[in-house]
This record gives sequence, C-alpha cells and structure tokens, in this order.
Amino acid sequence: MTVQGRSVRLYLVEGSPTGILTAEIMNWTGHVLVAPRSRLGDALQRDEASRTGVYFLVGDDPDQPTKSRVYIGEGDSVVDRIKSHAKDASKDFWTRACLVTSKDMNLTKAHVRYLENRFIALTKQADRANVANGNEPSPKALPESDIADMEFFISQVQVVLPVVGFDFLRPRAKPVSSVLPSVGVTQPAAQLELVLLSSKHGYQARAVEADGEFTVLAGSLATTKSDFAVNSYGILRQQLIKDGRIVASSDPNLLEFAEDVAFPSASAAAAVIANRNANGRTAWRLAGSGQTLKEWQDAQLGISQTAS
Repeated sequence: MTVQGRSVRLYLVEGSPTGILTAEIMNWTGHVLVAPRSRLGDALQRDEASRTGVYFLVGDDPDQPTKSRVYIGEGDSVVDRIKSHAKDASKDFWTRACLVTSKDMNLTKAHVRYLENRFIALTKQADRANVANGNEPSPKALPESDIADMEFFISQVQVVLPVVGFDFLRPRAKPVSSVLPSVGVTQPAAQLELVLLSSKHGYQARAVEADGEFTVLAGSLATTKSDFAVNSYGILRQQLIKDGRIVASSDPNLLEFAEDVAFPSASAAAAVIANRNANGRTAWRLAGSGQTLKEWQDAQLGISQTAS
C-alpha cells in the first residue's frame, strides 16, 4: 500500500523557531498554537486563544526526569483557563503551552469535552508522558456523526504535535510479530526488529526501530555486571532503574525491562543494556538475517561492506 504524504504548514510568528508558532494541515479545520511560557502573554492575545478548544501544558516531570509531564484541559475560552493554571503553584512544571482550536469555530463545548477525555486516554496509552490531571473527565456522549468528525480531528492532531515537538500522543512502536522471523526473511523498511545478545553475560534484548525511534521491548534483559568501562549513559540507566522501568530479574546477574523504553539512539540502548559504551550500529542485529544494523543501513544506501 502506498503511503500518502501530508503537508504541515508551520508559521513562526516572531521569526524564531523557539518562539510562538502556528501549525495547520491543508483541508483541516484545526489550528495549533504553540508558545513557550515566557511568551504566553503575547500568544494569549491572539484571536485563537479566545475560541473554544483544548490545550496542553507540557514540561519535564520533576519526579521522573526520563518522561515529560502534561496537563490536558478544555474551555469555551482557552485563554481564561490557561491564565488560571498559570497562577496554580501545583502546575509549575510546564514550560510550553499548546492550544488546539478550530478555524471555522465549529467546535462546541461538547466536542472539546470529548476531545479532552480522548487525549488523556491516548496519552496514558502511549505512556510517553505522565498525565498531571488529578481527575479524569468522564466520556462525553456525542451523536455518531460527531464522534466520527472528532476522531478525524484527533488523528490530525496526532500528526501535527510531533512536528512541533510534542510526542506524548504518538503511539509506541510494536513488533510486527512476537515471533522472531526466520533466517532470510526481509525486514519491512518501515520497522526493523532487532536483537542484542551476549553469551558471556547471558542477556538478550529485543527492540524495534520505527519512524526514527529506537524502542527496547518489555522483557528484554540487561547485565548487572560492570567492567568499569566508560558508560556515557550511566545516569540514564540509573534513572530507568530508579523509575522502575528496569527492574531486578530472577537471575541476580540480570536486570529486566518492565516496559517498553524508547531511546534516543541504538547506541544509548546498547550502553544501558551492556552497562558500558557500545556502538549500537554494530551491537544490534536484525532478527532472522543476522545483519548488523550498520550493514542493513549501508545496504539501503548501496554501500558495499568491502568498500567500507
């Protein structure tokens, strides 16, 4: 099936990539406004901020630095709701605000209450950020046709938010199959299933690389051993252990991933597992074929191994 491309239009209101910006998709009625907290005063003076919509207040989670924290809300006038949150000391964590409204102003209170509930559920499901909402709003009943319209609206928001730097609605990558493919099976270009193992230390880990993100899967094992080699990702490893995302296993020499964990690179994942610096491109191998990640990547560029 041919993948359909999509065009997202970004506008830097102040000419700065880190200032106020807007985002839209052609033929979509939605409008996204993003601003750092220090520029919020100017952002809230824009017309969009006085419309009915949903909003996200996003920042680092001080209790779990490996994740962000997000508060999700809705309002008839988004500006009024955000101003009230800005004075709330319990919400000092957020550093950026994202407002989602409609250009045709057809979003009603019932619509945004539905969206709020669904966005909270999707954020929890993706598990990339901790939800700061104390109470989860009850689902809002809508006519069948309105639900279809809102689900399409949600799908568009899920496309736009990662483009402007928010990934909390982005679904986690999962392997195509829980069974490793047999030798010789070609890996799909959209998703790679990889393994990293050590007969010396007795661990085996599984990961997927999809859409430019490297995710080690729950149940993967890591060593507790340390040969005192340099590990640039030692702090990250300790934080994952502290957060309970990597836990003790039945084998005292091994740790286990309690959940899927996304890493900034294959090397970061390999270093956390091996407890030492590692070249992820050569450490990880494609499930089934045995190619290293480097060999597979080079093959996509037509680079022969003899030439390298």
